[in-house]
Amino acid sequence: MPWLRGNLHAHTTFSDGVKEPAQLVAAYEALGYDFLAITDHENWIDDRYWNAIPRVSSKLLLFHGIELNWRRFDQHIGKVSGERETLHVLNHPARYQLSVAQTLERIRRIGVGGITLDAIEVTDTGQRQPIYESSEIPLVKIATGRRARAHPLRSGVGRRRRQARPRRDHSRDPRRRVPARLRERLACLRPSH
Repeated sequence: MPWLRGNLHAHTTFSDGVKEPAQLVAAYEALGYDFLAITDHENWIDDRYWNAIPRVSSKLLLFHGIELNWRRFDQHIGKVSGERETLHVLNHPARYQLSVAQTLERIRRIGVGGITLDAIEVTDTGQRQPIYESSEIPLVKIATGRRARAHPLRSGVGRRRRQARPRRDHSRDPRRRVPARLRERLACLRPSH
């Protein structure tokens, strides 16, 4: 099975993103992505969200989900939904400045609370955070990038950084690969339309 390039954590204007769903999908298509999960913040969306995403036409494998707000402590969890399975991702632990031990404790507490995590983001706003690539953390490691950014820049202005370098062959970049375990889960997910 070939490597797939995708993003499991993207927001639209339904929450704090700066692109409409169709614009966001088009941006990722233009960058050569294979799949995209739109996971807007659960506390910002309404019924229009659940109806709008399935109507977006795409060449991508398009997944629909939400970013959960874990109420027991400040933590976001990506929930990517498919026909047969749901994938849960521990989002941006670097923003919470978690140590490996604190990350493991959060994973344990979230599990006790009823959510089994499948993966952890090892980047924060496109910057690699090697601490979360630790083999002590028993989750699939995923990286999110800055391209086709779904969030405004820190200044709050909705401008994008432009890619100045020529396009790279990401199939050889281990941080851009989808690990076999996650690839198998994605194959089982299939978008729910």
